[in-house]
Amino acid sequence: MVAVTAWASLDANVLVGFQRLLADRWGVATLFDAYFGFLWFWLWIAYKEGRPGRSLLWLLLLLTLGNLAMAAYVLVQVARLQPGEGPEALLLRRAS
Repeated sequence: MVAVTAWASLDANVLVGFQRLLADRWGVATLFDAYFGFLWFWLWIAYKEGRPGRSLLWLLLLLTLGNLAMAAYVLVQVARLQPGEGPEALLLRRAS
């Protein structure tokens, strides 16, 4: 993602690219699809974190960095798993 983002940035500023995207109906549909997915992913984060401040930080990261933030969140959660913990430990909120 970083490489593709850098490559696209060589062609045009992100704001110019955004304007081009909004000028095309498929561009709007693609953005809607992506951000709808980011919001659903964030709902899981909000549930899992249980802390508004942390959840809002992740929302900001998702809305600005997209899939890079999603990947970072999952990697952090996987790194926190203890030996022998299964998928439920990854997906569900930890007991306080």
